[in-house]
Parts: sequence; C-alpha cells; structure tokens
Amino acid sequence: MRHIHAEEDEETGSESSRESRLLKRAVIATIALTFVAVEPAAAQSNAVCDADKLPGMIEGFFQLTTGLGIAGLAVVWQADSLIEMFTLNPDQKKGLKRHKRSATKSAVVLVVLGPLYTVAGSMMSLPLADCVDLVPW
Repeated sequence: MRHIHAEEDEETGSESSRESRLLKRAVIATIALTFVAVEPAAAQSNAVCDADKLPGMIEGFFQLTTGLGIAGLAVVWQADSLIEMFTLNPDQKKGLKRHKRSATKSAVVLVVLGPLYTVAGSMMSLPLADCVDLVPW
C-alpha cells in the first residue's frame, strides 16, 4: 500500500517538474521572440506620430477621461459625505469612508498615470511618448 502511494507521489512530482520545465521554456522562448520581433518594429517609423490628428486626439481623450474621473470623485465624495451625515449605523459609516478612500485612490491613479507614462516612456524610449503628452494639465 505504501509502495503504491510513493509511486503516485513520484509520478505527481515528476509531472509537476515537467510542467515547470515546459513553462520555463515557453517563457524564455516568448522573451526571445519578443526581442527578435520588436527589433524590426522599432526600426519602422511610428504610425501614431506620423498620423495628422491622432496624437492630439489621444491627448484630448486622456484629458477628458481624467477630467471626468476627477469630477466623478467630487460627486462620489459629496454624495458619500451627505449620506454619512444621515447614517447612524457605524458599520455603514465605515463602508462609506472605505468607498471614499477607494474613489480617492482611483482619482489619484488617473492623475498620476499620464505624467508617469510620459516620463517613464521617454526614459524607456517608447515611441508613443515622443509625440503624445499625457499630462492632463
């Protein structure tokens, strides 16, 4: 009986190590293929930057979504504050405060994401960062 369980454990262990090796090989092959495939693409001109109005449209879309996100934060914050004034249950108040924190984190991500991409993209030589400014102000 023990001998059978030991064989099953060995088979299970060998299967998992085999799967692990296959996964490692797949990851390495994907990374190598990415480097090989990206090199010719990097040598081409950037289609987004070459388009007439596309960079301006991307900037406008990002500014619009950031503005709407900040306006949404203000609405959520005010609504939660209003509801919190009329709520007597401490658990509901905690939930409202948690919701306000979550909305604030989302708005901060919206405001920080554009400048972060602009700075990090230019440092990493991403082609889109050269012609599109995602700073919302």
